[in-house]
Amino acid sequence: MIHNSTIDTQINHRSIRKFKDQTLNKEQLTTLYTVFQRTATSMFMQNASLLHITDPDKKKKIQELCGQNYVGAEGDLFIFVVDLYRNQQIRKQLGKDDGRVHTTDIFFQAMEDTLLAFQNVANAVESMDLGYVPLGTVNDHPKKMLATLDLPKLTFPVLGMQVGVPDQKPQLKPRLPLEFTCFEDEYKKDFDVKDLADYDKVVTTYYDLRDANRRIDSFTKQITGAKLNNHETDRDELPELLHAQELCLDWK
Repeated sequence: MIHNSTIDTQINHRSIRKFKDQTLNKEQLTTLYTVFQRTATSMFMQNASLLHITDPDKKKKIQELCGQNYVGAEGDLFIFVVDLYRNQQIRKQLGKDDGRVHTTDIFFQAMEDTLLAFQNVANAVESMDLGYVPLGTVNDHPKKMLATLDLPKLTFPVLGMQVGVPDQKPQLKPRLPLEFTCFEDEYKKDFDVKDLADYDKVVTTYYDLRDANRRIDSFTKQITGAKLNNHETDRDELPELLHAQELCLDWK
């Protein structure tokens, strides 16, 4: 395997949930904005935008919706947004109709732009000896989050990112062995859960030994547990809210 500073940083990634009480300086912010700007984009549509949340009241509301104390606390909070509003406005102001901006196809392209930008920024964050944690919880209560962010139609928050100077050194979380996730030419369908026994032991040891939030668990127990069991959450409103934002209107 090849090793260099970029690759070693990527394979040693740890989500940081405790940061020192300091915010990013102007140079750091400008760097992250520029990395976001220079990310690859589908068809050169540039269908993503980035919100840097600094208003204390808004950060508090976002923290409450995410249900995580570190959100909007020490460090800086960013929200990565699918943005088809800007291109709709360009078309409208230049005398064109909306065209395909409301389609699922274009929404997926915007999702790709936004997720690529997220990872690009994440890599830049760690290259500056900063830490981050992805915040999928920005969609735990999507209707209230849209109202809190005051986003226009044709936009949608995809992920949040809390960034800052790390104030912890968590253990490296074990991932599935490569033979279960990386394939040559075709997907391996002859899967047997028994083959995960060794990995389950590794995950159980990780949870048993880690410093915080101690629990004894395995990967397969997590997959068969409450997270994927049938239950209602506010996330079930996502299709309806995408439509309300005039996105994926051809999705039936």
